[in-house]
Amino acid sequence: MKTINGVDTAVREHAFLAGLDPMFFDAVCDCASIRRFASQQQIFHEGGEADHFYLIISGKVALETFVPGCGMVTIQSLGAGDALGWSWLFAPHEWHFTATTQEPTEVISLNAAALRRIAEADREFHDELVTRVGRTLHQRLLGTREQLVDLYGMRP
Repeated sequence: MKTINGVDTAVREHAFLAGLDPMFFDAVCDCASIRRFASQQQIFHEGGEADHFYLIISGKVALETFVPGCGMVTIQSLGAGDALGWSWLFAPHEWHFTATTQEPTEVISLNAAALRRIAEADREFHDELVTRVGRTLHQRLLGTREQLVDLYGMRP
């Protein structure tokens, strides 16, 4: 597993934050820590409190949901450079999926309450953060659409 030394370096090098105004990096770093998860370890669980935002440095994470009669179903797999979880940004701040590592994984863990406080105090930071999360949501919805087309397009 690739380890980046220092939160500051990890934040500055993460794809989700590429092009972020340098004046915001200190605020993001103040909310950040590096966390490591073993393979098959849950990062968060559907229905739990969405109290962190994760930026994947290395590894692989499955976004899953419980489907009655089927059990846990993987909705999407995420890897290095991806952002994980947006429920922390929207009330009631509750996870809608479960995130489980598929291999050893290293993330930047950002304290959600601290990020929301910074965003409330600085409209420019708020807009930048919401735009980036919105872009991620858009990409995920397109990916889900492709999965649905593949799934239902194969049926006669």
